[in-house]
Amino acid sequence: MGLLECSQYLRSIQLNKDDIESFSKYPFCLPAIEKLSSLEFHPKVTFIVGENGSGKSTILEAIATAYGFNPEGGTINFNFSSMDTHSELYKYIKLVKGVKKPKNGFFLRAESFYNLATNIDQNPGLVSSYGGQSLHEQSHGESFFAVFMNRFGSNGLYILDEPEAALSPSRQMSMLTRINELIKLGSQFIIATHSPIIMAYPESTIYEIKEKIEVVAYEETENYQIMKSFINNRSRMLDILMEGNH
Repeated sequence: MGLLECSQYLRSIQLNKDDIESFSKYPFCLPAIEKLSSLEFHPKVTFIVGENGSGKSTILEAIATAYGFNPEGGTINFNFSSMDTHSELYKYIKLVKGVKKPKNGFFLRAESFYNLATNIDQNPGLVSSYGGQSLHEQSHGESFFAVFMNRFGSNGLYILDEPEAALSPSRQMSMLTRINELIKLGSQFIIATHSPIIMAYPESTIYEIKEKIEVVAYEETENYQIMKSFINNRSRMLDILMEGNH
């Protein structure tokens, strides 16, 4: 086992397929989950990318919940539930942890961030840990970034579901800087994203979900290729996209 493998908090997951009664119901019917056996995580950053509905957020949620995070987000200590909508996938996931335990951790998801912010507001003692201002008194992007800048610390395991949803491109680049700072302080990230900016972090593994989950290079991801093609051929792409309206 190498030094980096020793330092990471979550080395891999395994799906206990023999315990699953049926692959005909959600989320087990998703092709990505039907074909999932294990995922190995990079000691620094692991990205999970794929089209809407591919199952990336479902897999990320299951990893976070199996680790002990609240399905709607927060630290290990958060236990609020606005609506019990998370899948049962976490029950069938085996975590392979590293030698060390993280001192910090957070599950941040765009989908239920409003519920998280409400829970923090209802516990005044927590507000100071998130920058000292109510998250509801800031824009969505500002509050999202406030959590990232103020609540995330050294030696942490951070699981992020589509963090770009509230962030401008410039804030996404600032997020890359902050991710790098935290990695230098001993943190590990697992991120589901659509953002070619965020997934550009150089020391990482990228899993792309299509019919199955495969490791791909940054330039091979569909998100990168589509964005590059659009920016480099904007007029032609717009003509193609708009021709159905003529």
